Amino acid sequence: MQRVCFLLQVREDRIAEYRERHAAVWPEMRAALSATGWHNYSLFLRDDGLLVGYLETGDFEAAKAAMEATDVNSRWQAEMAPFCEALDGGRPDQGMKPLTEVFHLA
Repeated sequence: MQRVCFLLQVREDRIAEYRERHAAVWPEMRAALSATGWHNYSLFLRDDGLLVGYLETGDFEAAKAAMEATDVNSRWQAEMAPFCEALDGGRPDQGMKPLTEVFHLA
């Protein structure tokens, strides 16, 4: 299982709403994530908007591609894009750059 961690930056003026939206993620979005191989997926948000994402998957590129093919992901990403900084007009899922793992205690 591949462990993936990534960072994004939530706009400080949108943090409260971002939290609210993620407290009520659409059921069809949850189902799509599970069906496309996103396991043990978590988002952590610091008070200054630093967002840390973590997931486990058999193949991250395949899981991203499978989500990209879903209609629900396109709708969700369009709604979430205004919450994130430094995306240059892109979507949050396209701005995820995995961090390099340097240590893991098994």
